[in-house]
Amino acid sequence: MTELLGSYVPIAIFIGIALVIGLALLIAPFAVAFKAPDSEKLSAYECGFNAFDDARMKFDIRFYLVSILFIIFDLEVAFLFPWAVSFGELGWFGFWSMMVFLLVLTVGFIYEWKKGALEWN
Repeated sequence: MTELLGSYVPIAIFIGIALVIGLALLIAPFAVAFKAPDSEKLSAYECGFNAFDDARMKFDIRFYLVSILFIIFDLEVAFLFPWAVSFGELGWFGFWSMMVFLLVLTVGFIYEWKKGALEWN
């Protein structure tokens, strides 16, 4: 029984160290931070718009385009990791299906680039 409990000592040490580091990182900013608040630091930041404007104001479509592009390419990376892990078992079919997937995403990215969706002029 003592041998069984002894095998959990490294886990307990790891959890203890993690708690100490976590608490230190939570408490340190309050002890070290420079406290000189002004109106700019205390104001809410909302994508460059004044937080006290009308909620029904027009919103630039480029924000939506960038977020959609981020989601698309974030999903691309999310699909690349499992594919890379199981690449040896997939064979040529898995390889070419991923190449088609990447080609479609690349064509979409080039289309967005040519249409100027990434321009902020």
